Amino acid sequence: MDDAAKRTLEAACLPHLRAAYDLARWLARDEHEAEDLVQEAFLRAIKYFESAPEVANPRAWLLKIVRNAFYTARAQRKPPAAPFDELVHAGKQAGGDASGPEAAALRSADRELVHAALAELPVEFRETIVLRELEGLAYREIALVLEIPIGTVMSRLARARKALAENIAKRSRQELRL
Repeated sequence: MDDAAKRTLEAACLPHLRAAYDLARWLARDEHEAEDLVQEAFLRAIKYFESAPEVANPRAWLLKIVRNAFYTARAQRKPPAAPFDELVHAGKQAGGDASGPEAAALRSADRELVHAALAELPVEFRETIVLRELEGLAYREIALVLEIPIGTVMSRLARARKALAENIAKRSRQELRL
């Protein structure tokens, strides 16, 4: 790959590195596996970019490669399930908020509740919610990444949101009993 092609690939993909890692992390539910998936995705991107350097939507293209790398790795081996802790993965610390430690603790508890409920969703729902709500992709971009019709994206989102709400309600009731 010549220098001009490398610069073009970097300009197309590097701005979306965080989105690629976030999707990989949510799919794999393991920080180290997510890093491996992103590396694999970039290697695949380099390989395919050499033969087809024009990419209409680089973000969707890269996220699709990450997703495909996840499913390829998943088919080859079953990854261990690990709990997801947003504070650890985002490199943020609880507290220190101007509104006080109580508010920070409540936000942290709410975040943990939502993330635990999201982690319980089937992977098809989880990836759709992550792409839409966390990565902000449009339905058309999600359809491109997941290789499904837009109608399927909309129905998956509706079912995923309903299941997420049910999981949150169930977890909230369990916490109230403690």
